[in-house]
Amino acid sequence: MSIIYCIEDDESIRDLIIYALNKNGFEAKGYESGEILYDNPEPDLIILDIMLPGDDGYTILEKLKENDKTSNIPVIMLTSKTNEFDKVKGLDLGADDYIEKPFGVMELISRIKAVLRRTTKSKDGHDKICVSNLCIDNGKHVVTVEDKEVTLTYKEYELLYYLMKNKGLVISRNKLISEVWGYDFEGESRTVDVHIRTLRLKLGEAGKLIHTIRSVGYKLEE
Repeated sequence: MSIIYCIEDDESIRDLIIYALNKNGFEAKGYESGEILYDNPEPDLIILDIMLPGDDGYTILEKLKENDKTSNIPVIMLTSKTNEFDKVKGLDLGADDYIEKPFGVMELISRIKAVLRRTTKSKDGHDKICVSNLCIDNGKHVVTVEDKEVTLTYKEYELLYYLMKNKGLVISRNKLISEVWGYDFEGESRTVDVHIRTLRLKLGEAGKLIHTIRSVGYKLEE
C-alpha cells in the first residue's frame, strides 16, 4: 500500500484529500506545514501545496530534491496559482505534476496513480548508459562528460536520461513532454526546446550528440 503525505494548510481541503485517498486504497497522512518532510520522511508520494505557513511549497520542493534521501520521492504540486510561470517553476524544480484548485477528486486520484506508475518505472532503472564520451549513471544519478561530472537540474537530467535510453530514436516534443513532464502537463513545446538548449550548453562538446529533427523533435546519437 502506497503511503501519501498531503501538505496543505486548508483543513477542509486536506481532510477531503485524506478521505479520498484512504477510500481509494492509499494510506494517507495530512500536515498543515512541510516541516515533517525534513525529518525522516517515509511517503511514496507527496501532495504539496505552494502557499504554506513557514517554508512555501517551492522552498520545500527545492530542499527535498537537494537531499539524496528524499530526491526520488515524487511530488505533485497543489495550488490556486494558475499562470504558466508558476507551473513551469514547480516542474523545473522537480515536481512530477501540477494540479490547480479547484480540482476533481477522481482527477486527483488518476494523476496520483499515473505519477506512481511513471516514477516506479524510473526507480527500477539502475543502469549506466554511455554514448561517446557522455555517460549517465541512473543508479547514482550522475552525468559525466569525459569522466567529469556535469550538474543538471532535475528535469534536465530526466530529459537527458530519456533521450539516452532511447538513443538513435527520434522522439517527438509531445512524447518528451508526456514522459518527462507528465501526460497532464499542458505546457507548450518551447519548454522542451529551452531545456534542450540549456542541456547542450552544459554538456559542452557532448551537446552535439543531441540532434534536432526539424518539425518533429530530437534524437541522441553519435
